[in-house]
Amino acid sequence: MTVVVAYKYASNPQDASVGADGVVDWSRAKASVSEYDPVAISLGREVASQNDSELVGVSVGSSVVGSSMAQKNAMSRGLDRGVVVADDAVATWNATKIGSALAELVRGIEGADLVITGDASVDAGARTMSGLIAGFLGWPCFQEVCGVEKSENGWLITQVVSGGTRRIDVSGPVVVAATSDAVPVKVASMKEILAAGKKPVDVVEAGSLALSDAQLEVTGRAKPEAKARKNVVFSGENAASELVAALRGDGVL
Repeated sequence: MTVVVAYKYASNPQDASVGADGVVDWSRAKASVSEYDPVAISLGREVASQNDSELVGVSVGSSVVGSSMAQKNAMSRGLDRGVVVADDAVATWNATKIGSALAELVRGIEGADLVITGDASVDAGARTMSGLIAGFLGWPCFQEVCGVEKSENGWLITQVVSGGTRRIDVSGPVVVAATSDAVPVKVASMKEILAAGKKPVDVVEAGSLALSDAQLEVTGRAKPEAKARKNVVFSGENAASELVAALRGDGVL
């Protein structure tokens, strides 16, 4: 068996700015492994170590994903090796095409039977990638996962549900999205960062993969319209009842 973690090397939106036309300017945003992915890597490391297995990171992004800094950033978090697509053309790809590329990378990893993703990406936050990867692989997918254990025929998944958790026995390979607090994340030491530079990272050409041709066209961008406030003040003995009546009149209650 081989445990695979799909991670994203993304720019932090806190460093971005939005223009008057609604277009986001990412030019000053710093890139790193996406905020929730270190949890997925830590969970993958835990599972791989328990089963004496290899932990492989896969990523699809622009050419920066193949840079030395990006590789060290990812490998220092506990991955044994990486397989990435590093192509500036990825900037124009939609999530479906990226999902198909990640699935193709997983198919190329011998013995891969568990794929872990983060809860969401720090930039888009769509929470769709785990489902897309699973769909292209033809594997089941579970989100809100806080624990994974190897079983005789597959995996035991602990999933967060309303009111608690549930345990699911899955036969065969599976894709899971880890909760943001599934396991503690250890900060990489200087020794681990230096050692990460020696870990192998294979860069795969995008043209060698069978990718989805699903199309997505952005037809426009705009900031949300600011609603005018009524600025109504309620005071006196009947303020509470008047407020409730006003809220009901506006359909809030």
